[in-house]
Amino acid sequence: MSEAKDKQQQSQKGPKSGKPSAEEIAAKKAAKKAAKASIAADDADETPSTPAPPPRLIAHYKEKVVPALQQRFGYKNNLAVPRLEKIVISMGLGKAATAGEKEKINQAEKELSVIAGQKPVRTKAKKSVANFKVREGMETGLKVTLRGNRMYEFLDRLITLAFPRVKDFRGVSPTGFDKAGNYNFGFNEQTVFPEVDSATVTFQQGMNITMVTTADSVDEGRELLKGFGFPFREETKDKK
Repeated sequence: MSEAKDKQQQSQKGPKSGKPSAEEIAAKKAAKKAAKASIAADDADETPSTPAPPPRLIAHYKEKVVPALQQRFGYKNNLAVPRLEKIVISMGLGKAATAGEKEKINQAEKELSVIAGQKPVRTKAKKSVANFKVREGMETGLKVTLRGNRMYEFLDRLITLAFPRVKDFRGVSPTGFDKAGNYNFGFNEQTVFPEVDSATVTFQQGMNITMVTTADSVDEGRELLKGFGFPFREETKDKK
């Protein structure tokens, strides 16, 4: 009787080799398929049904800036109209670099990442300068180059949020253009951008911003930025 019971138990447990039966393999495959199907359904629910809309300044440029520039300068082809090519944001951290304060460099890198929405690149000195205690290869600053949608999103935040937060702001200087129609200006502190939490700022850090355009002259570059709403201040002619 005991041998019969042992054979019956062995038949219920399966073969002695320990290999799963065909039914167990089929059940595992079905469970894997169900898990994959549930994951795919969750991903489909999380992904937006429609893509994010383009930055509003892109439509503003096509609908209003381009016709205004064509009327002003007489461009016959839309492709000849000046456009914004890229925005370069740079920070000079010479004092922090020479003093060996890596914490300040790391903090400035985090803040610039938040401002630009893109991780900055650490710039290094190309040659040694003994008077400034700078050695070749030393990290002396940060730089971010924005193009495409990120460029227009930053420009929108710059005009609508950052400029109004500058104390006693009366407009930016209209004389910051080079001969190619590119514009340079700067901020004395990073807290003008609302993305930076002023409570966590340990030191004030200025930055320089370069608006690189495809304009061929200063007038074309100035009118392009005016079309986006750049607040240039009026220079008085009766200065001595």
